[in-house]
Amino acid sequence: MFRALLTTASVIVAVVACSEVGSEGNGPFDEPIRPELTEFAETSSYADVMDYVRLAEAASPSLHLTTFGYSNEGRPLPLLVAGRVEGAGAESVRSLDLPVILLLGNIHAGEVAGKEALLRLLRRIANGEAEPWLDNVVLLIAPIYNADGNEKMDLGNRPRQHGPFGGMGTRSNVQGLNLNRDQMKLDAPEARSLAHLLNEYDPEVVVDLHTTNGTRHAYHLTYSPPLHPATPGAIDALLRAELLPEVTERVEGEYGWHFWHYGNVATRDGVPGWYTFDHRPRFVTNYAGLRNRIGILSEAYSYASFEDRILATERFVDEIVEWVGEHADRVRSVVREADALDLPGTSLPVRAGFPTEGEPTTILMGDVVEAPHPWTGQPVLLRTDDVLPQEMPAFIHFEGTLTEEVPAAYLVPADQRQVLDRLRAHGIRMETEAGPTGSAQAFRVDAVDVSETLFEGRNEVQLEGRWMEPALVPGGEALLGVEHVRVPMDQPLARLAFLLLEPLADDGFLYWGIFEGYAVGEPFPLLRVPVDR
Repeated sequence: MFRALLTTASVIVAVVACSEVGSEGNGPFDEPIRPELTEFAETSSYADVMDYVRLAEAASPSLHLTTFGYSNEGRPLPLLVAGRVEGAGAESVRSLDLPVILLLGNIHAGEVAGKEALLRLLRRIANGEAEPWLDNVVLLIAPIYNADGNEKMDLGNRPRQHGPFGGMGTRSNVQGLNLNRDQMKLDAPEARSLAHLLNEYDPEVVVDLHTTNGTRHAYHLTYSPPLHPATPGAIDALLRAELLPEVTERVEGEYGWHFWHYGNVATRDGVPGWYTFDHRPRFVTNYAGLRNRIGILSEAYSYASFEDRILATERFVDEIVEWVGEHADRVRSVVREADALDLPGTSLPVRAGFPTEGEPTTILMGDVVEAPHPWTGQPVLLRTDDVLPQEMPAFIHFEGTLTEEVPAAYLVPADQRQVLDRLRAHGIRMETEAGPTGSAQAFRVDAVDVSETLFEGRNEVQLEGRWMEPALVPGGEALLGVEHVRVPMDQPLARLAFLLLEPLADDGFLYWGIFEGYAVGEPFPLLRVPVDR
C-alpha cells in the first residue's frame, strides 16, 4: 500500500541544493515549496504557485497543466491533471473510465494548508511516488482557487492562528465575496469557473481543503460529507459508513492523529453539543452532493502549527485517494445510480434544520498554549497533545423541515435572463420549446421579507406562498401566455435545479434576489408542470 514519503523542511532544503530537473522530465524533482524554504514562516504567493506547477509538469509525463477559469482580477486558475491521460482536456480524462477526484485548495486564502499540501502532492507525483494511484484514479489538482485573495497578504489576517507568521491572504475574493457561499448564485467569476470545471470534467469526488476556527479540540483535522438532506442517500451512506470511518481509522492507526466530523461546541435551543456547520447548498461540498457527487470537506485544525496543518491535510488527501482507488467500481456505480434516479413525483426537502436529539458521542477536546506573534506581538495559540474526552450529543446531519414535490418540469419566463444565465452556468439542461402549459401550476406569493442589509453582495429574500391552479392566482392565467424556457426534471442535475428554482428553497435563486418581478398577492414568475398521474 502506497504511503506518502514525508520529509522535514530541513532535509528537503538540503537535498534541493544539488537537485536538478531533467530536461525531458526525468527528475528527481526535489523543489521545495515556500513554507519549506522559510521554516514554515511564509506561504506561497500566486507567482510561487505558478512557477511550481510549471516545474512539476515539466518534470513528469503524468502531469498536465491547464487552467479552469479566471479570478476577478484576471489571474488564470491553474489545474493539474494527474493520470494516464494524453493531455489535460476533459475528453481525455473521461475516456479512461476511472474515478476522477478534484482536490481544491485555497478557497479561503488565509487557510493555506491545502494549497501547500497540494503542491507537495505534485512533487511526489513528479517523483514517481504516486504511480500506484494513477492506475486507479485521475486527479484534478487546483491548488489556488482564491488567487486574488491570496495576494492580499497581511500579518493580521486570521488572528490567533499559529502561522504562517509572514502573513496570509484574505477569506474573501477581491469582490468581498466568500467563495464558499457563492456556489448557488454564481456571482463570482471563480465560482463560475468551478461550475464550468465540474460540468466539463465531472469528477466523482470533490475534496475542498480548509482550516477550521473556533473550538479547542484534540483533532488534527475534522471533515464533513455533504450536509443537505436532499443529498442522495447512497452517497451519504458511502461517506458516513465507509469512506470517512476507514480513513479515520487508517490515520489514527498509522500516525496516532485523531480525525472526526467537523463541529464546534455550542448551545442551540438550550441544548449543548457538538454542532456541524450548515446544510445549505452554497457550500462547495454540499453543492457537490446535490450534483450527485461525493463531496468531502477537510478542515485542518487552526491551532496546530502551520507545518502540522499541511501534514494533516496531506495525510487526509492521501487516504481519500487511496480509498477511492481501492473502491473504484463502487464509487462509480454509486454516482451513476444517483444520476439515474427518477425524481419527478418524489418529495425533497427545501428547508432543513438539526434533529431534536443528537447522537451521544465522546468528543475529544483539547488545550492550547498562548504565545506572542513574533512580528506583531498579538497572541497566537498552539495546540498541546492533551486529549480530554467529553460526552455530548453530536449534531452532524440535518433533517428536512419543509418538503415540496419534484415536478415534471419548471417553466421559466424567457425574460428572467439572470435565472436562465445561471442555470446554463450550472450545467442544467433546458429546452426552448416549453410545450403546452395547460396543466401548469402558478405560485401565489403570500408574504415577502427582504433583508435591509447586504449579505455576500445581495439582499436576502424569503417568501411564503403556495402552488395553485393559475386561475386562483390574480394574474396567474396571464403568466401562462408569456414565452417560457422548459427545465425538465428527468435529468441528472434535477436535485440542483429543484433547489435553485423552488420559491420556498432556503438557498435558491429567489433567496439571492435573482428572480425579478413579483409582489404579495401576485404570481411568482415561474410555473411548474406537475407529474401526470
